[in-house]
Amino acid sequence: MSKTEEQFDRITAACREIFILKMKDYGPAWRIMRPQTVNDQLFIKAKRIRTIETTGENRVGDSIKGELMAIVNYSIVGLIQLECHYADAVDMTRDQALLLYDKYLAQAKKLMLDKNHDYGEAWRDMASTSLTDIILTKINRNKSIAAHDEKTLVSEGSDGNYFDMLNYAVFSLIQMEEQH
Repeated sequence: MSKTEEQFDRITAACREIFILKMKDYGPAWRIMRPQTVNDQLFIKAKRIRTIETTGENRVGDSIKGELMAIVNYSIVGLIQLECHYADAVDMTRDQALLLYDKYLAQAKKLMLDKNHDYGEAWRDMASTSLTDIILTKINRNKSIAAHDEKTLVSEGSDGNYFDMLNYAVFSLIQMEEQH
């Protein structure tokens, strides 16, 4: 197993554990979220990271690490919502939600490994602020796609952007881990 794969597994296991704990607190309450709401949740997390990076100030106290982990989890929520569509009430069990979570996490890992092969792990040489900006760009793309009823003419759909956001958030977490 490669170093990156081990780091990915360790970090996403921690994200998964938070997802499980939140589901114990709230269940899959996020099932009622429409696409724009999922994108807005991602936006506030990424925007907060960018503001802290830009100002150097963190008044709320929640860590950037926690926000990046939330981006991983909300990206998976977005993928689940694309597959199952939003509901008017919670319509799945925690176990069903976790099965879908694991399905999309496995797909994200495969995509990460394939892209890392082709791109030579270029993200390792990127500034963490660039990773934040790319995540924000992907969020804005998804907001536009959602406003057009998930239809695109030549671009990848929301699913590709969610997978990329998830993986870029993991890359940021790996960079943070390696800096400490």
